[in-house]
Amino acid sequence: MSKKLVPVTYNNERILTTEQLAEIYETDINNVQANFKNHKDRFEKGKHYYLLQGDELKAFKSHLNNIQTPIVSKFTSTLYLWTERGADRHCKILDTDMAWKQFDNLERTYFMVKKNKIKYKLPKNFSEALRQLADEVDENNRLKDNIKVMKPKADYTERILKNPGLVSISQISKDYGMSGVEMNKLLHNLKVQYKKSGQWLLYSKYDGKGYVHSDTVDITHKDGREDVKMNTKWTQAGRLFLYNLLKSKNVLPLIETQQQVMELGRN
Repeated sequence: MSKKLVPVTYNNERILTTEQLAEIYETDINNVQANFKNHKDRFEKGKHYYLLQGDELKAFKSHLNNIQTPIVSKFTSTLYLWTERGADRHCKILDTDMAWKQFDNLERTYFMVKKNKIKYKLPKNFSEALRQLADEVDENNRLKDNIKVMKPKADYTERILKNPGLVSISQISKDYGMSGVEMNKLLHNLKVQYKKSGQWLLYSKYDGKGYVHSDTVDITHKDGREDVKMNTKWTQAGRLFLYNLLKSKNVLPLIETQQQVMELGRN
């Protein structure tokens, strides 16, 4: 994160202002605001964000007076405060490596500090004990949801690692809902491979790393001549390399894209 994040709470939970969120995800404030406007139906007030105006905003500004670093401008008339779930939702919409990395940091540090305080604080009365129990149940449900989101990725990588054999580009491309021709063209555009004498070969940057294997196939020409043809097949290490490379370009296997759609629908 570009500078120390000043902790702010509202309604007894850690929150982030739009400015803080934009700074953490290294994007423009207008981009965060536009994403919210374009996907407003996917955000629920009180769950993903709080909207402060009038007396509520005035009281919140007054609460921040003891913080030396200015958080909210005195001229602000409408303020959105984003909860952990709201920050998670913005991360999914942005879907950049930096956003995911920074949200992981927030989840482990900024938001976790408050959770630990809630979880281990000795309740003063029965009502407070019930609230703590409700918070813990909600947290357990959230963790279960995160596990469901991560499972497709684990399933796909485990499928790769469990298969020791060679696979054709057509077999790999099927996982992404593409044809072999489309996948070869994509990898060519990404400067992974080039074609020579009818065979796809890796550029020197990736050659010699055990990603591919040349398979010799006997063929017979129309005139009866017998010949051989070299085909490129991918090892499982190569398949895993392609997965990581394509993911960095926001190209995911179908099993993961389908799960993301389901997760957005649930939330």
